[in-house]
Amino acid sequence: MMRPMKLAGSQLMFGQGSLEHLKTLQGKKAFIVTGGSSMKKSGILQKTIDYLKEAGIDSSVFEGVEPDPLFSTVYRGAEAMKQEQPDIIIGLGGGSAMDAAKAMWVYYEHPELTALKDIVPPNPIPRLRNKAVLVCIPSTSGTASEVSRSVVITDDETHVKYGIGNMEMMPDIAICDPEVTVTMPAKITAETGMDALTHALEALVSRRANYLSNILAGNAAKDIIVNLPRACADGNTIEYRETMLNASMVAGLAFTNVSLGIVHSMAHTLGSYFGVSHGLADAIILPFVMKFNLEDETAKAAYSKLAKELGADDLISVVENLNKTIGIPSFISELIPDENAYMEKLGAMSEMALNDGCTKTNPVIPTREQIEALFIKIYKAQSK
Repeated sequence: MMRPMKLAGSQLMFGQGSLEHLKTLQGKKAFIVTGGSSMKKSGILQKTIDYLKEAGIDSSVFEGVEPDPLFSTVYRGAEAMKQEQPDIIIGLGGGSAMDAAKAMWVYYEHPELTALKDIVPPNPIPRLRNKAVLVCIPSTSGTASEVSRSVVITDDETHVKYGIGNMEMMPDIAICDPEVTVTMPAKITAETGMDALTHALEALVSRRANYLSNILAGNAAKDIIVNLPRACADGNTIEYRETMLNASMVAGLAFTNVSLGIVHSMAHTLGSYFGVSHGLADAIILPFVMKFNLEDETAKAAYSKLAKELGADDLISVVENLNKTIGIPSFISELIPDENAYMEKLGAMSEMALNDGCTKTNPVIPTREQIEALFIKIYKAQSK
């Protein structure tokens, strides 16, 4: 039997000018969580504060969330929330800022929780919304954290990234305004865009895929494949940014309900061991895993159907060509040149990837030997 689906929170806003929806919110105090300086430099942070002020809502800002947010950052933010006592929490930025805001929300509402392990499965996420609601405003077209139940938080000591998913953490309001994404550099546009495509293509062949998720994932994938090169080449064209942001959001609606696959399991692992950025790892791994998934007839048929809809013969070639067009390396060795260090971690990486929560919904569940072989294949070109 299928699992119940949840398509975003109570409000989903998208399109040019949708940031103004902040003027309609009701509350007294907003706590804005953001990353580096990009939202300040672009003027989006100030615009957010101004719109809230028009609604009679005061704001405080927590800046400096790092990529792949650390638990210490999450807990520090939660402590700041306890001082400010907001009734609206806003995650403004990329996936890291939004994930951090979600996790801070949990510890703010439940001060009895004090450690990362308190929310890592099998521990449940307790009921939220007793103190605040959550608004997420993405600045990248990739993670779809604005419509997902998931966060990835990094342990400070081990640097292991923990994926935590629970529908309780679904943002109440998602605002996807392409103006927020316009200043994204081409490299970040490419990497986050490939993260979004991976969400779509893994959801499409997930063991939990269904009629509705396939509509969402398939259409998102087509829009991303067509528009990502355009957004990388001409990021100032708002129409390309809008299509990418919408497609990323729609892919998020699909994967947060039917989950992902071993591209994400392997990318999470490479991030934990070698600090490889998530979207870049996804992009490199994706075509290799698609080839592996051809063992499953349902996945093979799904890839073939989407290729035909794109006017192509082979979807894997489409993805490989897209990677080349937007400047994605072909192999992980271009990011991790120390082959001995990589191969020494092969056993541990294989174990971590197998135990990742995304593995169980891959169309083909790999053996230990198969996942290890995949880690070898993605590293460098194999001699004939």
